[in-house]
Amino acid sequence: MKKELSCFLVILSVFMLCKNVAAEKKNLPERYKKWLDEEVVYIISPLEKEVFLKLQTDRERNLFIKAFWNHRDPTSGSPENEFKKEHYRRINYANHFFGRSAPIQGWKTDRGRIYIILGEPNDVQRFEGKTTVYPSEVWFYQGKSSIGLPPGFHLVFFQEGGSGKYRLYSPLKDGPQALMTFYYGDPIDYLGAYRQLKELEPDLAEVSLTLIPGEQAVAAGRPSMSSDILLQRVEMAPVRNLKEKYAQKFLDYKDIVEVEYSTNYILNDSLITIVKDPCGIYFVHYAIEPQRLSVNMFENKYYTTLKLNGKISDIKGETVNQFEKNISLEFNEEEIKYVNKKPLSIHDMFPLIPGDFKMSVLVKNEVSKEFTSLERELFIPGTEEDIQMTSLLLGYRVEEKKPPQGRIRPFQLGSYHVYFQANKVFLRGDNLVVAFQINSLNQALRQKGEIKYTFMKAGKEFRSITEKINSYTNLPDVVESFSLNDFLPAHYVLRVSLFLDGQEILFERDEFDVTHLGTIPRPWVYSKLLPATNDPVYDYLIGSQLYNCGKKEEARVRLEEAYRKKPDSLDFSLSLARVYMSLAEYQKIGPILLPFLEASEPAKFEVYLILGRAYQNLGKFSETIDVLDKAISHYGINTNVLNAIGECYFKLEELEEALAAWEKSLEINSNQPQIKKNIEAIKEKK
Repeated sequence: MKKELSCFLVILSVFMLCKNVAAEKKNLPERYKKWLDEEVVYIISPLEKEVFLKLQTDRERNLFIKAFWNHRDPTSGSPENEFKKEHYRRINYANHFFGRSAPIQGWKTDRGRIYIILGEPNDVQRFEGKTTVYPSEVWFYQGKSSIGLPPGFHLVFFQEGGSGKYRLYSPLKDGPQALMTFYYGDPIDYLGAYRQLKELEPDLAEVSLTLIPGEQAVAAGRPSMSSDILLQRVEMAPVRNLKEKYAQKFLDYKDIVEVEYSTNYILNDSLITIVKDPCGIYFVHYAIEPQRLSVNMFENKYYTTLKLNGKISDIKGETVNQFEKNISLEFNEEEIKYVNKKPLSIHDMFPLIPGDFKMSVLVKNEVSKEFTSLERELFIPGTEEDIQMTSLLLGYRVEEKKPPQGRIRPFQLGSYHVYFQANKVFLRGDNLVVAFQINSLNQALRQKGEIKYTFMKAGKEFRSITEKINSYTNLPDVVESFSLNDFLPAHYVLRVSLFLDGQEILFERDEFDVTHLGTIPRPWVYSKLLPATNDPVYDYLIGSQLYNCGKKEEARVRLEEAYRKKPDSLDFSLSLARVYMSLAEYQKIGPILLPFLEASEPAKFEVYLILGRAYQNLGKFSETIDVLDKAISHYGINTNVLNAIGECYFKLEELEEALAAWEKSLEINSNQPQIKKNIEAIKEKK
């Protein structure tokens, strides 16, 4: 019964999915239906189609179509898209030549479909006007290995019954008997049918059991299974090498990035690891390696500017932290030669409070109008968590070298700086560096614990090495190195386990590849040293994150420390003032913000607003009016400010001034029912 119910639910879900897709397609304007169901029907991937059907406006659809063709352009940046031009030429050819003998348009026929997918065959052999075999065509293709097809292969089309459209032939489903006008043998005797066909048309018989030259299907006496696999691969060829991730990114970022960027998503490799600093703060280290770096040239200088926007949100989607950075790059003639041979890897790090989060980093190239992104879920342990192992950082080199003056840098674990490539590809001559932390180790584990490194290849254990925990002298930092000389080119899985008395306590795993190549272009790194962890900027950042998570008392402690160390920082002072405002500690706000009003330059508008609200809540209405008047003089009139001024004058019983402020506010925004009531109340008193 359970099995029947499960099958029913699967069928129901598939039915509902098809129904939803049909409904979405039904609402498409006709020109987009034509594009989807006719123009790109054979080359669009399921994900691309799904994304396209989710778009809500013609503007979004037009941008997606542009991105669709851009992503297939073999010479990005050139005036003409050769792929698009060739694709529409094939459609026109199919409609002109393959629809003549069929009641449908040429692009809908089997020959039309294959021609649109694979293009012009290298050779065509026709069997027409015969009384013994149905009209047939044998197409031969070469040079399609890049899309997962054999070096050479045939495709056969025949007119079933001798009339109508040509149908794609399958050796397994049709067999040689389907090609002959008269065949009286056993319907499943493929070998007998082959022998009969060979007497009639030897060349056609040669491709009737197998479409792949050189395959010994005749000896087996039955059609080749690999031929039907070939037919499936032909259908999938247009999306075999397609990096369709761009389509999902278009959907995710269409409302965030500017129009000129939205069609130009570029792929990247990325890596994230979380490291606990000795001061107790957890830092998120991340690297982004864009697939390409586009630059402009001016006066023999090559340059570009990358804008990096990061956002950390909690599980409810509320923003916990945001940051923005500009990366200006400039190269001379010699440097650009070096840069063009190696990928760029952007390294950065930031502190993060305990909890579950989602991280998103958007990188925009302002010169080429391209963008790429990184998205990841993060977990930061609390300070009282049980023993914890951080994720593995796999590198190809490590240096024992600390940054100067106590400063910190990305992908540094204690005294170890790890060099890596985000795609985790290694040479056989490399040493594999494995770096991680084990935090909150108890005494028993320190004395008797063991770390086991297990390498797996093709699902089987390839090698394992066990080390005593107490052999590592820089705990909680663990760095180990393994020679890859005996690792043949393949995909490997590394599992690092923590054992006590033969019992596995916890583990982390990662994957890497060993390549057959002799060399790999290692990335050049853009990275900057960050201030030492005793710098007040970290108290400010962590305090701001705590405040954004609603942890006001914890935020107060951190932000008060940041302010104590650097009271002349406007950012520190404003953040602390926000906390005091939320805790209704209004009397503490004046001493923090007043110095910025007395400076020669106008303060931020928010300084006037918070200070004015603090004075107003303390009943200091004259001081409130004075502060808000200064805000207006520097930044112009604002309904919120005018309304607050009006309320203060009203409290001071200076009704004419209150009336003037509120009436001015109504001139700006007439849709303020409460202000209208206030004005009517004053006029009644008069």
